[in-house]
Amino acid sequence: MQQAENGGEEATVDVQFTDLPNALIACKVPEDLFNEGSLKASFEALFRSFDQEVQFQYFKSFRRVRISFSDALAAAEARLRLHKTDFSGKEMRLYFAQSVHIGSPRLEPPKPEKQFLISPPASPPVGWEQSQDATPVINYDLLCAISKLGPGEKYELHTATPTTPSVVVHVCEDEQGDSSAPDDSDQDDKFRPPRPKIIQTRRPDYTPAVEQ
Repeated sequence: MQQAENGGEEATVDVQFTDLPNALIACKVPEDLFNEGSLKASFEALFRSFDQEVQFQYFKSFRRVRISFSDALAAAEARLRLHKTDFSGKEMRLYFAQSVHIGSPRLEPPKPEKQFLISPPASPPVGWEQSQDATPVINYDLLCAISKLGPGEKYELHTATPTTPSVVVHVCEDEQGDSSAPDDSDQDDKFRPPRPKIIQTRRPDYTPAVEQ
């Protein structure tokens, strides 16, 4: 209860603490607090002076302690008095524990428009329609140009410019001879070097593992 004076008249104002959490988190507590019983008793006695029904939960890995009070008023008073005070050579810091409201005790599925992110998706997104595959495009000009390529000839695909080079395709000659190629006496008289033989890499010899 808080009293306020306005124009000579006294009025009482009810201060509501329902919006405040009824638990505190003690951070940076000494490491010995989790092992020594006497130090733990001294720590709990500090908060029992504000509420006899206070409960403690120790989190050694995080060096934190959760202090749960019976009401929010006791928690607020304890933080006001003990925040940044010295305890066993360490500055103790107290913060209100934040409560998380989930809304439902069960995990709800995602919204329908977000279910396509699941792999595999449970259902397609809203408004999704299967698209028809497009008809394959056959480039007859490209096929015709490829069919006209002959061995030993070159074809300029892109003419050179002052800033770009030309693109020329050189067709390799058939070293084994092609029956479909036109008969040319110059090709018969020309010496053709033998095709180099590709030597496969030999597999290393198998050696049994040495038992140790």
